[in-house]
Amino acid sequence: MTRRLIVGLTVATMLFWIAAVAAGALVMRGEFDEVFDSALQQTSDRLMPLLVEDLMSQTSDGGPRQTLASSAGSESYLTYQLRDQSGRVLVHSHDAPAEPFDVPLQAGYFTTPNHRVLTTEAISGSLFLQVADPLFHRREAMAETAGALFLPLVPLVPLSVLAIWWIVRRTLAPLDRFREEISTRDGGNLAPIALAGLPAELRDMESSVDRLLDRLRAALESEREFAANSAHELRTPIAGALAQTQRLVRELSEGPVKTRAREVEASLANLSRLTEKLLQMARADSGIGMSDVEADLVPIIKLVVEEFQRMRAYVGRLQFDAPKGLSMMRRIDVDAFGIVLRNLIENALFHGAEETPVTVALSEAGVITVANGGQVIPAEQLTDLVKRFRRGRTGAAGSGLGLAIAISFVKTMDGTIEFRSPATGRVDGFEVAIRLPSASPIGDRP
Repeated sequence: MTRRLIVGLTVATMLFWIAAVAAGALVMRGEFDEVFDSALQQTSDRLMPLLVEDLMSQTSDGGPRQTLASSAGSESYLTYQLRDQSGRVLVHSHDAPAEPFDVPLQAGYFTTPNHRVLTTEAISGSLFLQVADPLFHRREAMAETAGALFLPLVPLVPLSVLAIWWIVRRTLAPLDRFREEISTRDGGNLAPIALAGLPAELRDMESSVDRLLDRLRAALESEREFAANSAHELRTPIAGALAQTQRLVRELSEGPVKTRAREVEASLANLSRLTEKLLQMARADSGIGMSDVEADLVPIIKLVVEEFQRMRAYVGRLQFDAPKGLSMMRRIDVDAFGIVLRNLIENALFHGAEETPVTVALSEAGVITVANGGQVIPAEQLTDLVKRFRRGRTGAAGSGLGLAIAISFVKTMDGTIEFRSPATGRVDGFEVAIRLPSASPIGDRP
């Protein structure tokens, strides 16, 4: 918008200036013609009696006679011819042609391709004085004047661009602030827009946006509260049903009934995991992620990794790699960070190739990566994996919420999360890299 306004206003200013110069040039041309014609009239009025008196006092040999011989070496601004009623040139100025001017012997102004000629008569129409003014002088004066008017356009264009840019930017500054405030609003920030100094045109828009944010905030809070309460209320009965089913499985003897009981147990276990994921998603949507107190995340990473390493199903499948003595101080909620790391490790263990270990690594730059083996995921499918309840081509158990939960939490932590396939340094696999904002420089522990 700023660029369009600058270009449009600059072009409009130039066009108006050119139009004004053209109109002024036309007016000045008329004024110049009046001035030059007046000079012709005054010259003719003064020359006529002098030439007539000179003609009467001289004897003529029948040919045209040149006057003012003393000025023959210089160029006169005006030239003239004194002619009789037959058109014969009797007297002419030193630089006037001997041939008659190509204008009629009639009082008045006449214009030839190169001259403006004034014809006046004397002695009852027996003599005619014709004074010629070269049009070159008029054209030169007109060109110099028009050039002087057009010359300011050279500095005017860049100065206009700068002036218009400054005015437009200053005028649109409230609109830019308003746009930036709107861009910061999302599911984790639905606070009203409070900007001072907004023009009247934007105040009504601000009120409308605030009302929309209020309705959206109420709807999201209601949705999150329902999801959190529902998941929380379901945890106890699901846990009880799962415990009773597991006890029933142990008491039943082998057979079709025990097989169905195990299927029920697996379904209840999946439902329990889904309930837990819904609770985590509700916490992520509520904006929990940052903390006012700095915490070292390295012990949290080690604790979560060791927790998985002790599980019988994942023995030998999880590795941890980090520089010795490294610390990672961040203003991050440790519970939220633990949820992120658990979801990423679970995702890697569930969906990664069993013959390839899952690697949790921490670099000196503070980048946390979780990588697993497996087939390469095409780039167009990586964007689908981050959507809620969206799963890749896998037969492993899962709800499709792990990566979405991690993304939501990392966003509330003001961090970035990146997905790569193949994993760094491999020809296959999948890798997740997390970068969290530094509260203090990463360094060695004392």
